[in-house]
Amino acid sequence: MTRNVRDERFTMAVLGPGGVGGLLAALVARAGHRVFCLAGDDRARVLRAAGVGVRSGRFGEFTARVEADTELREPVDACLVAVKHTALDAALERVPAPALGDGLLVPFLNGVEHPAALRARYGPARVAPAVIRVESTRTAPGVIEHTSPFAEIDLTGDTVARERLDALAGVLTAAGPDVRVQADEAAVLWAKMSFLAPFALLTTRYGMPLGEVRTLHRTELTALVAETAAVSRACGGPADPAAALARYDAFPPAAKSSMLRDAEAGRPLELDAIGGALLRAAARHGVPVPVAERLVRELEGAGPR
Repeated sequence: MTRNVRDERFTMAVLGPGGVGGLLAALVARAGHRVFCLAGDDRARVLRAAGVGVRSGRFGEFTARVEADTELREPVDACLVAVKHTALDAALERVPAPALGDGLLVPFLNGVEHPAALRARYGPARVAPAVIRVESTRTAPGVIEHTSPFAEIDLTGDTVARERLDALAGVLTAAGPDVRVQADEAAVLWAKMSFLAPFALLTTRYGMPLGEVRTLHRTELTALVAETAAVSRACGGPADPAAALARYDAFPPAAKSSMLRDAEAGRPLELDAIGGALLRAAARHGVPVPVAERLVRELEGAGPR
C-alpha cells in the first residue's frame, strides 16, 4: 500500500465477512471504497447478490454493495483477516501471497502468536496486527447486527512503515470506527490478551457467564488475573491486575466470552491460541502460572462443565 493517505479510493479485501469482518466491509464500502469479501461459494454468492446489510444504533441501517469471491485474485491495499484462529490456516488459502501484492495483511485475531506466523508467510513489511473492541454479530449470511455503541480499533505493526499504518487508519476512521495507530505491538496484543485469557478460560471451564464467575470463582479469577499480568509484563505488555478486576466487575453479569459461545454451539475452541499461547509465553520467561495450567488442562480433557 504505497498510496498517500489523502487518496480517495482504496481496495480492501475482507477474509471472514462475519460479525466483525462484515461490519468493517460494509462501512468501508459505504464510504466509497472497493471491497472484496472472501468466503465459501454459497456465502460469496449471497454477498454478490445482496451485499452486506447492517443494523446499528451508531452507524444506522444500510446495505452496502461489495464484490465477493472464494479467493483473492488481484492485489489490494489491505486485507482484513477476521476469522477464528481455529479456521485460520484453511482461510489463508483464499489469500495467496502473490495475489496480495504489496498490500497489508491486517489480522483481527485473538492471541499473540499469529503475527510471527503471518510474517513468515507474507513477509514482515505486510503484517499489521489490529485489535477491535466491538459487539457485532452475523445473524444471517450478509446480515450484520452491531449492538455496541462503540467500534474501536488499535492498529499496530512493529515491522510496518508508519505511513502505511496511518493511511489505513485514515480510511477506517473515515468509514466510521474510532482508530488509533499504536507504536508498541506487544503492548497492544498483550493488553487484549490480559483481559481475554481469564475471561475466556474461566467462563468456558465452568460454563457460566462472567457475573457468576466473578461471584462463585472470585479467588480463581483474582489469581488468574495476577498470573496473566505477570506474563504480560515479562513480554513487554501492560500489567495492572487491579484495573483488570475492576473492568470485569463493570461488565454486564450476563457477558459470555466468545470461547464459551463456541463451546455452547459445539464449535472448535480457540484454546491453543489463548490458553496455549499464555502457557508458552509463561514458560519462555519462567513465570509460574499454576491456575492457567490447570484450567487449560481441564478444558483440553473435559471441556466446559
